[in-house]
This record gives sequence, structure tokens and C-alpha cells, in this order.
Amino acid sequence: MKIDSIRNGIVIDHIQAGSGMQIYKMLHMDDLSCSVALLRNVQSRKLGQKDIIKIDAVLDIDLDVLGYFSPNITVNIIRDGKLAEKKHIGLPARITDLLKCKNPRCITTTEQGIHHIFRLADPAARTYRCIYCDAKAE
Repeated sequence: MKIDSIRNGIVIDHIQAGSGMQIYKMLHMDDLSCSVALLRNVQSRKLGQKDIIKIDAVLDIDLDVLGYFSPNITVNIIRDGKLAEKKHIGLPARITDLLKCKNPRCITTTEQGIHHIFRLADPAARTYRCIYCDAKAE
């Protein structure tokens, strides 16, 4: 299989194997008019297997989404066929409107227009909790 290199765009690399499609959907990549390649279960010396997403355009990407789904991701910005910038993504300290609180008594369930905000409670366990009711994200 051959996937051409991109001239100007983004390569999201080191995605945990199997998480690429979730990231594709969460970032609404199906709405993009540019070429997007999703490579699944690619061999990796470091991870064994990984997913890769190549986007043939430079876009503003929500790095919190990437860090939540796969905290070891690297985002490579390509300009004129060369690596212009490399970002290492970790777990975000806060996540806004990516998750929904499951607690039926939480204010986000009963009130309209309140952002669903979760804070990183335990980095080792990758646990997030609602800032309003302290419910664990699932």
C-alpha cells in the first residue's frame, strides 16, 4: 500500500491502535473537503501497532481531543513538504464539551447552555471528574 506524502498539512502519528476512527469522528474529519488518510494497525517499533491520520491541509485541531483519546500522540505540521513543527501531546488538564456528565443530578443535566467540563483527577489512571458534581467520566 502506498500513501503519498503531503506537501502542506498535518500528520497525526503514534495514535493508540484502534483509536484512529474515534479521533476521525470526534474531529469531524468526514466534513473536510481535503484529502484525509486513516491508516490503522501500522507496524511500529515503539508501540507494536499504531494508527496514523494524514490530512492534506493545515487546520486548527483540538489538541485536547487528541490527548484524551491517545496521550502519546505526536502532531507533525508539514509545510512545503518538510517537517515545520512537531508537537507532543499529553493528557489535557481540562476537557470541555467532549464528554457528557452521566450524573442525573448534575447541573449540566438540568440546566441548558452549561458547558460540560471535566478535570484530570488521576493522571496515572487517566481519570476525569466533572467540575460541578465530581462524578467520574465514563
